[in-house]
Amino acid sequence: MSPFSDVTNLAPVAAGSNLFDHIKHMMWSATPAWLIGMLVYFIVGLKYGGGDVESESLILITQTLKENFNFNILLLLPMAVVFYFAATKKPTIPGMLFSSFIAGILAVVFQKASIPEIATALNTGYVAHTGVEQVDQLISRGGMMSMMETQLVAFTAFSFGGIMQRTGMLQVILDKVMKFANKVWSIVFTTISVSIVTALVTGSSYLSMIIPGELLAPIYKKKGLAAKNLSRIIEESGAIIVPLIPWSMAGVYITGTIGVPTFSYLIWAVMNYAAVVILAIFGLTGFRMAPKIREDETQIGS
Repeated sequence: MSPFSDVTNLAPVAAGSNLFDHIKHMMWSATPAWLIGMLVYFIVGLKYGGGDVESESLILITQTLKENFNFNILLLLPMAVVFYFAATKKPTIPGMLFSSFIAGILAVVFQKASIPEIATALNTGYVAHTGVEQVDQLISRGGMMSMMETQLVAFTAFSFGGIMQRTGMLQVILDKVMKFANKVWSIVFTTISVSIVTALVTGSSYLSMIIPGELLAPIYKKKGLAAKNLSRIIEESGAIIVPLIPWSMAGVYITGTIGVPTFSYLIWAVMNYAAVVILAIFGLTGFRMAPKIREDETQIGS
């Protein structure tokens, strides 16, 4: 739900909604799902106690961070800028640029980074050399180039969608879908199903949002439903289901990183599947299914 998240930014693009409207609308389903997960963890956690709370691994990570970086309360400024732009509903891109500019200044002041080092981090990302592999893997990330894969996938998927639309193939599919998706509940269930199936077939968080978004956006418009309904559903029944799929990149990464098989942690990913159940309930009851109020739904307040 972060305005900086590639998944959160891609969902409203695929559905034709506004980023901040999408985030605000998603809170109605994501927050209860998160609270349900916390409740389950709290109840299960009551069965376990004693021992040292801080593991050796955690102590090593925190000590390494303290030894290699200078911490200060002012380092929270970039995050504060993001929250300010989100709360005041200001444009996303200026907020991200301003936040990055402040982060660059803080890197010079507190981490003694040089201008070339900052420029490199902006371009290809920051690469840590702390001597502790866990820490290096944790904080080595970022840069514009890290988004190129996402951009390429999005470009290819949108191109494919354009070909389907111009050749008439998309209309044939829509006509078939419309025979079933003629009520709010059936539209929601169709969206959830298409997103999950796409996630299972492709194993990609991006394609599990782009394909259903491109395919079903006309139906939401025709039925008078806001695009932020679609963007919420494709993110919460597509993107967050991908980590529960063993052959997806997310599933492989999680299993490889923490050494726990996908089917072992799947049952404990409570928020992931609780959000889907909540979306289905919203579809059946019509609760928080926003109507379309303007033609251009990329404008904030749609």
